Formats: sequence, structure tokens, C-alpha cells
Amino acid sequence: MEQYGKILIIAMPLFLVLISIEKIYDLYKGQHHVPIMDSVSSISSGITNAVKDVLGLSITFISYEWMVSKIAIYAIENTILTYIIAFIVIDFYGYWSHRLAHQVNFFWNKHAIHHSSEEFNLACALRQTISSFVNLFTFLLIPAALIGVPASVIAITLPIQLFLQFWYHTKHIKKLGVLEHILVTPSHHRVHHAINPQYMDKNHSQIFIFWDKWFGTFQEELDTVPPVFGITRPAGTWNPIKINYQHLGLLMADAWRAKNWKDKLTIWFKPTGWRPENFEEKYPINKIVDVYQFEKYGTNNSPLLTYWSVSQVLITLLFVAYLFNNVASIGIPTIFIYGLFILLTIYSYTDLMDKSRFSVYWEALRMLFAFGIIYYFGDWFGLNVTIPIGTYLIIAYLLSSFTMSLYFAVFEFK
Repeated sequence: MEQYGKILIIAMPLFLVLISIEKIYDLYKGQHHVPIMDSVSSISSGITNAVKDVLGLSITFISYEWMVSKIAIYAIENTILTYIIAFIVIDFYGYWSHRLAHQVNFFWNKHAIHHSSEEFNLACALRQTISSFVNLFTFLLIPAALIGVPASVIAITLPIQLFLQFWYHTKHIKKLGVLEHILVTPSHHRVHHAINPQYMDKNHSQIFIFWDKWFGTFQEELDTVPPVFGITRPAGTWNPIKINYQHLGLLMADAWRAKNWKDKLTIWFKPTGWRPENFEEKYPINKIVDVYQFEKYGTNNSPLLTYWSVSQVLITLLFVAYLFNNVASIGIPTIFIYGLFILLTIYSYTDLMDKSRFSVYWEALRMLFAFGIIYYFGDWFGLNVTIPIGTYLIIAYLLSSFTMSLYFAVFEFK
């Protein structure tokens, strides 16, 4: 937990630099593939996922370490070959868990956030789930456990494999020749994120594209079919916390409204998007019919709201960096209080990005919660040790943030 936080402290600035470079190149080319509000929402989603992971808010019913202890046939050393084997097995695991997330109604809820952006850029790679608290797919690592790949090797290789999926979320890199036959490239992954009928539920591989070719889910990007991105039931919000639970909310509502007990029980395991008979007419939801004719969400914003949203996500990253760097000293259970503050922060300013007048109430709640933390602990989680006026800086920020939310709610969101 603490070590992963240290890794993320290094990774976060690197991701921000690459996202900024892509934005600058986007402006240079006179294109609009990297809208600022979309990127802020994506980065905010990445923050929620990172905080969840660092706080250890996930349960694994069957741990890899337990599997190794029970079924390993051999005991192998930590060599380069061991890491190569681990990487390939993890990629196999990634392909199938990814494919199941696309094909089963219940599992789609944890993955919809990643596809929710109506753009395709580096920032959208950071749209990761917070709605998955249980890891059900550890059994897919059985091949590695059988040959005795140490748990420490898997623990190191997993985040490496995840970070290597960042670079191919871009429209600015075209096809890459011979690499198209070996690796997942931006072209392959554009197909995966597209909602065109020709592209739906294709290219689930994460690093090596041959999994899709072997298991029949490969689709090449066609020059005659430009990919259109998003989800067929548009999120309609910049708030990543809302997006994380939209599909689950629909499943729960449909299960409750279903008259047939079979539908109530099986809706969770039906193909993604399945609803009981006649529900599309009885309980209609917004759905894209023509992928070439729909209005993208949130494209008209004042410059002030845009710049304020950018400043909010950057300040939040400072809060997160402090948490990740001080997980041990803050300690359990206090780190969960800090995590709740981060979630309230993101909910508040992304609700503001949605031009919701209720956002001012969320901002008020966040401010009062933070004041309560300062009153109870005497400062901001030990910040005064590093910065003597740290608490005053936090208070000044909270008051400024509330004032800005009040301004937007009263004067801009009419």
C-alpha cells in the first residue's frame, strides 16, 4: 500500500507531462481531441482509483499468494525469465477479465467509466474504476501459480503492465507497421473504444494483440469507418463518482421493476445492455442510435469555469501527493478520513463542472468536513511539521473554493 503510493508519486507528474504534451501538439495541429474539461474529468477519475488502491479498499477472495502455496508444482527463482513468464500470464489474465467486463451486465459497471469519455486521448486512459471492491478473477493467474512464479514477481509486474497501457490512448499516432501484428497499438485501441457497430466489443488485449487474434475478437481499424468514442448510453456528467455507479443503478432499477423473478435474478449475468422485454419502451433511457449524429456532452463552458476546474484538479493532486507520501505517518484509520475528503473534493468540483447549482452544497459540506478535521487533529494531518503555516493555507484555499462555487451557482448557472 505505502510502496504503491510512492510509485504513484513518481508516475503522476509523468502522466501529467505527457497529457500536457499531447494537448500542446493538439493545439499545434489545430485539432480538438483533448478538450480541457474532458481531461480534468479523466484525471479526477484516475485520482479516485489511485486513492482507492493505495487505501487498500479491495478484497481478493482467493489471493495469488495462497494459490502458489497450494498448487505450485515447481519453485522458481526471481530471474528475467520469471518476469517474462509473469508478464505474459498477466496479459492473458488481463485479456479475459477485460473481455468479461464487456460481455456481462454486472461486470460492465466496473468498466464503463473507462469508456465514458467521448474523446480518445491520453487522459482518458486514467478513467479507472472505484466501483469494483472485490477481485473475482485471480483464478486466471493459475498458470503462473502452477509453475511457482513468486507472489513478489506478480506484485511488481502487475503495475508495470497497467502503466504500459497508457501510451496507446491517443488519436495522434497512426498505424505502426509490423508492430500492429504483435502489440496493442493506438489503432487497435481506437477500435476498442469505438461505439461504431463494426467495432463494438473488439480488441480486448492489453499488451499483446495476439490474444484477440487467437480468440476471435480482433478487428482492424478501417479507413472507411472513423471511430466514434464513448458509450451508447452517454454518461451525461463530468462527475466520475456518478459515472462509476450509473450502470449499477440501472440494473438495480430494472431488477426491482421486473415482474418475472427469472429476469430479476438473471439480469446481472445477461449480455451487457440486456433489459427485460419491453423495458426500452416502458422505461426509456437516453441511448445513442446514430453514432454520427449526437451532441457531445459539456462542450460549452465559460473560460473562468474551465480554468477554475484545472486549478481544482491540480490542487487536488497536491493533496493526494501529500497523502501518498505520508500514508505510514498518517496511519490507519485516519487515512480513510483523508480519502473521504479527496472523494468529497472531486465530487464537489466535478459537480460544479456539470453546472449544477447543488454543487455549492457539496462544497459547503466539504469545507465543514475539512474544518472538523483541523479542529479535531489540531492541524492538517501533520502538515504544520513541514510547512508551519500549512493549516492556514488549507483554510484559505477552502474559503476561496467555497466563494468561487457560490459565485458560479449564483451568477453563471442561471
